[in-house]
Amino acid sequence: MASPEIDALTQALARLPGLGPRSARRAVLHLLKKREAALGPLLRALEAVSERLATCSTCGNVDTCDPCAICADARRDQRMLCVVEEVADLWALDRTRLFPGRFHVLGGRLAALEGVRPEDLTIDALVGRIERGGIDEVVLAMNATLEGQTTAHYIAERIERFPVRVTQLAHGLPVGGELDYLDEGTLAQALRARRPVG
Repeated sequence: MASPEIDALTQALARLPGLGPRSARRAVLHLLKKREAALGPLLRALEAVSERLATCSTCGNVDTCDPCAICADARRDQRMLCVVEEVADLWALDRTRLFPGRFHVLGGRLAALEGVRPEDLTIDALVGRIERGGIDEVVLAMNATLEGQTTAHYIAERIERFPVRVTQLAHGLPVGGELDYLDEGTLAQALRARRPVG
């Protein structure tokens, strides 16, 4: 039997995606065994992120600064905007290092059965960014799910009045797949093969 504190740590880790109770116990045992090399640095990193965590007011990314590192990067092509459902999708696409532009995080996808409506997402903020001008291409990088494609079509209709090229990721992505779980090669191919919507 572990102490209540160690048990609480194990339970907290078990709630993380990809970790079950057994994996969490192994992680806790490793942290306790390598206290100086693993536990201390982890605690310091968690504290630093917790103190400085911010949501980017421009794109919706999660970072330790606002605007985020991507929005603040002057080397990024401001004329290209990639729209994603979640922060995890942004991070997955950015890992490919193939998209030179900026991003916009919707905070979810349209889902009538779950009660997620357009006003529940950052679609109005996206339209505002496009309306201000300076954007030539909008890449709709929605997940290859029914809700993702519905969201992409809704956004395409909302922004069709603007003089922007609207593209989406190629349909080489697996149906029902989520961007965060795909490898960089698959994501790279999808970015390279994007095509106009409609």
